Amino acid sequence: MRGGVHGAAANYTRGMGHSAASLDLSVAGIGAKIAQGLRIGRDEARWLWMNASDAELCSLAAMVRDRFHEPGSCTYMVMRIVNYTNVCVAQCDYCAFYKLPTQDGGYVLSHDEVFAKLDELLALGGDLAAFNGGFNPHLPLSYYCELFAAIRARYGDALEFYALTIAEFMYLADHAKLSYAEAAQRLKGAGVRWITGGGSEILTEEFRARHSKFKYTVAEYFLAQKAIVEAGLKTEKNQTGGLASFLCWTFKPYFTQIGGIEISTAEHLRHLALCRIYFDNIPRIRTSVLTQNQQALEGLNYGADDFDLPIEDEVTQKAGATISLDFERILNYARELGYEPVYRHVSLGEPRWTDGS
Repeated sequence: MRGGVHGAAANYTRGMGHSAASLDLSVAGIGAKIAQGLRIGRDEARWLWMNASDAELCSLAAMVRDRFHEPGSCTYMVMRIVNYTNVCVAQCDYCAFYKLPTQDGGYVLSHDEVFAKLDELLALGGDLAAFNGGFNPHLPLSYYCELFAAIRARYGDALEFYALTIAEFMYLADHAKLSYAEAAQRLKGAGVRWITGGGSEILTEEFRARHSKFKYTVAEYFLAQKAIVEAGLKTEKNQTGGLASFLCWTFKPYFTQIGGIEISTAEHLRHLALCRIYFDNIPRIRTSVLTQNQQALEGLNYGADDFDLPIEDEVTQKAGATISLDFERILNYARELGYEPVYRHVSLGEPRWTDGS
């Protein structure tokens, strides 16, 4: 790492007390501030989005990226999102995946079906699985505890998994009539170490009210996250109390109720650069191969330093995402852009698992 990153980040202030009129709203002025390790505010970020060229955003994003990572370096993971059920009552209008309990086509995966997916992940060199299913009113807490305990018993530390999103965790706790603290302890006892921050669209109340009105409020979301952290589980936060990573996805509108037009890769890359500049105390900014395919790696020039090579995410695939298992072709594209990708292991043990070993 470069430039005493953690000490510098601890001293940043967002600087929201300044009026737009008192700011130097120019690329040179904002760039000088970033070069000094100072944070930019919302007005400056908005000005950059509206006025800076792609090349200027790349340059500013590289200044922040270089505080955390050597130029030309990047990391990646091979991972799988296991959609353990498609039955959900949240009824988000941007989701093409869910089935209501009364509809045909609903499913719940058995342990053996989950194991088969995890075995394939490990055979492909991956060691991280994330579980995502939704708000299924027919699944008791015992289903989750038994599943996660079985995974931990079968794979030990050779595979890590993100058990549920916080939004799913909240529904599960309510459905089981447990406090968030009690639910977190039950899952921890089943071998869960991570409950990650999916469902973050609820963090904007206006959006939630229009598009996912049966999800939880911002205040409830943070109460749940607090209980998760206090239980000793990991969420998005790293050991210093900040966000360890931020993954910038694009919305896939196909086959959803809300519809719309997918943004271009060029627009996505500008978003990615602005995320690196504005979220200047988050070490890892990740670009999304799942939603942008090989073109996502161009995000390495826009401030990103990390990416997934996903082998499945039925939720996003149902909305139009496509997945390639030609990992070498994708990695070679990163190399052609001037980066040397290094695998980032998440598991604590040997990442490759084979039956009978």
